[in-house]
Amino acid sequence: MVAYTRDEIISATDLARNVSSTLNSIHDKEKIAISKNNKLEAVIIDIEEYERLKEAYERMEDMEIAKLIEERKDSSTIPFDELLKREGISYDDL
Repeated sequence: MVAYTRDEIISATDLARNVSSTLNSIHDKEKIAISKNNKLEAVIIDIEEYERLKEAYERMEDMEIAKLIEERKDSSTIPFDELLKREGISYDDL
């Protein structure tokens, strides 16, 4: 779980009253957590940090796909036509 310092948490009410200054302060902080009814509801992060995280996530997805492909590379396969024949399906049924 991520930890937040006191100065990184702002209430939704305070955010609504101080949107501009809050957005300006995001460059000085790693993140700003928004609380509503004393419960953390959302986090604001700098756009560059968001883009970096998004790229990292996409790279991780690509790595997972590559791993699946590598694992399945040597598995036995059958041609699509043979599968249809085995299952008693014709191209017209598709």
